[in-house]
Amino acid sequence: MAAPPTAGEPSSKPAPAPSAAVPPNPAKNYKGFVAGIFSGVAKLAVGHPFDTIKVRLQTTTSSRFSGPLQCVAQTLRNEGLPGLYKGATPPLVGWMFMDSIMLGSLTVYRRLLRDNLFNPPWHPLHDPSTPLPPHGHGLAGIMAGATVSFVAAPVEHVKARLQIQYAARKSDRLYAGPIDCLSKIYRHHGIRGVYHGLGATLLFRSFFFFWWGSYDIFSRWMREHTALGPAAINFWAGGLSAQVFWATSYPSDVVKQRIMTDPLGGGLNDGVKRFPRWKDAAVAVYREGGARGYWRGFLPCFLRAFPANAMALFAFEGVMRALPE
Repeated sequence: MAAPPTAGEPSSKPAPAPSAAVPPNPAKNYKGFVAGIFSGVAKLAVGHPFDTIKVRLQTTTSSRFSGPLQCVAQTLRNEGLPGLYKGATPPLVGWMFMDSIMLGSLTVYRRLLRDNLFNPPWHPLHDPSTPLPPHGHGLAGIMAGATVSFVAAPVEHVKARLQIQYAARKSDRLYAGPIDCLSKIYRHHGIRGVYHGLGATLLFRSFFFFWWGSYDIFSRWMREHTALGPAAINFWAGGLSAQVFWATSYPSDVVKQRIMTDPLGGGLNDGVKRFPRWKDAAVAVYREGGARGYWRGFLPCFLRAFPANAMALFAFEGVMRALPE
C-alpha cells in the first residue's frame, strides 16, 4: 500500500514546504521514483513479517494457531526468519509501480474534484485559497484505490499464496517462487486466474476514503496546533491515518484474503474451490469464528500499520532531501 503523501492543499496559514511525495516540479520526478524505491524497501523490512502473520491467521482456524505469538513462534521454529518474509518479492517489486500509480492518480483526482465539484472556477463563490475538504480527499482516495487495484490485485494474490505455503522444504511447496506461482496460475486459469480476487480488492480499497480523509484531518490539526515540521507531520499523520484505515477496513481484508487463498482447482491440483462469490467467503468466516472471525489477525496488522507507514515516509523524505536537484 502506498505511503501517504502530504495533503498538499492551501490553507489560511502559511503552508509548509510542499511534500516531496507529490513534487511540484516535473523535472524532479526522478527523485520521487528513486525515493519511492527506498520507501518500499523500508516498508517491506518493517511491515512484511507482520503481514505474513496476519495472512496466516486470517486464512487458518484457531486449531492451527491460537494467536499471533504462537504463529510467530511456530513459523520461526519450522521455517526460520526467512519464513516471515515469504511472498516478499511481489510486494517489493509491485510497490514501486503501485506507489507511482497511487500518488499520481490521487493528485489528479484531488485536482479534478476541487476544480469540478468542490470549488469550480466558474462558481461565483470560487476561492482559489480554499482547500479540498476532508471528504473530498476521501473521495479521491476511493478513486485512486480503484485505479491502483488493477496492479495490486495480482501482486497481493501471488503474495498471499506464497505466504500460506507452510512446508519448510522448497521441494514440498506447490510454488517455487513468485514467477513460478504467476506462470502456473496463468497457464491453468488465464488472466482471470491471475486477477482472482479483484472484486474483493476493489471493495477493500474503497476504504481508502477513511485513510486519506483522516490523513487530511490529522495534517491540518498538526499544522494548526503543533510546532511540528512538514516531515514530522507526514510521519505522525501517516502512521495514525494508516491505523484509522485498518480499523475500518479490516473485516473486508479478511474476506479478501480468504478469496485469494482459496484453491483454484483445475490443472493446479491445489484443491476444490470453496468460494465462488464474495458472500460465500464472508459467510464461511462467520461460520468458523463468529463476529470475532472478521478480526482474526488484527493485532499484528494494527501494530504494523504505524511503524511501516511512518518509516516508509521517513525513508522517502530523507532520500528526497539527500538527492541532488
